[in-house]
Amino acid sequence: MKVILLQDVKSLGKKGELVNASDGYARNFLLPRKLAKEANAQAMNEYKNAEDSKNYKIATEKAQAEQYKSQLEGKTLVMKAKGNADKLFGSITAKDIAGELKTKFNVPVDKRKVVLNNDIKNFGLYEAEVKLYTGISAKVKIEVAPAE
Repeated sequence: MKVILLQDVKSLGKKGELVNASDGYARNFLLPRKLAKEANAQAMNEYKNAEDSKNYKIATEKAQAEQYKSQLEGKTLVMKAKGNADKLFGSITAKDIAGELKTKFNVPVDKRKVVLNNDIKNFGLYEAEVKLYTGISAKVKIEVAPAE
């Protein structure tokens, strides 16, 4: 019997999947416990609409990430910081970089998606990777200059 899972079921599948379960298992366990619903014409139509909606959302997010990548790729972000000689008072963090990307390029980035090779504790030129979507990332140069 084909059923659409309403919740994750161990050894059968995840929520929202269309699976083939034995008749007895489906009628006596899955359906009474509201873990699944029978895959009739209406349920299949809803399932297809949900899949199309999910695919559209993924395509939209990927397109947006590609647009952000083209905006950021190869750009240099100049950040001002206080310090003496060549050392900063404190450091430049991923949170600072994410905030600066939002204000300068209008690209919303979570601080956890900014990957730094090493800590930024001195003035100079650094490189960071901004992960925009699965498999899509942009390299950004960060120039740390003394604040006046």
